[in-house]
Amino acid sequence: MDKTKTDLFPLVLYTLMPGILEITSVEIGVVAVKSIKSNYYLAMNKKGKVYGSKEFNSDCKLKERIEENGYNTYASLNWKHNGRQMFVALNGRGATKRGQKTRRKNTSAHFLPMVVMS
Repeated sequence: MDKTKTDLFPLVLYTLMPGILEITSVEIGVVAVKSIKSNYYLAMNKKGKVYGSKEFNSDCKLKERIEENGYNTYASLNWKHNGRQMFVALNGRGATKRGQKTRRKNTSAHFLPMVVMS
């Protein structure tokens, strides 16, 4: 059975240790990321701290961009630091980095989409 891009819209599931994240389109180019296991939304506050929010709010809106290398980046829709976008990124140990320390070209901010069939 062949799946097309439209068959999978509006949800795309990503595998990330230790769980599965659900990516839902909020508006054009803007997504919400939610953990299937905990039901928390991925959010970033105005200081660039990434946290989990039980309720969907404006901090949960992330701009999704597909980069030239096929990876995706996610930046806060509402917050910037000195005019620069703040991206969701992980350090070498898998912990989140503060948004002020991230750039779009940093590989720590690149995530590879994977569709999960249940």
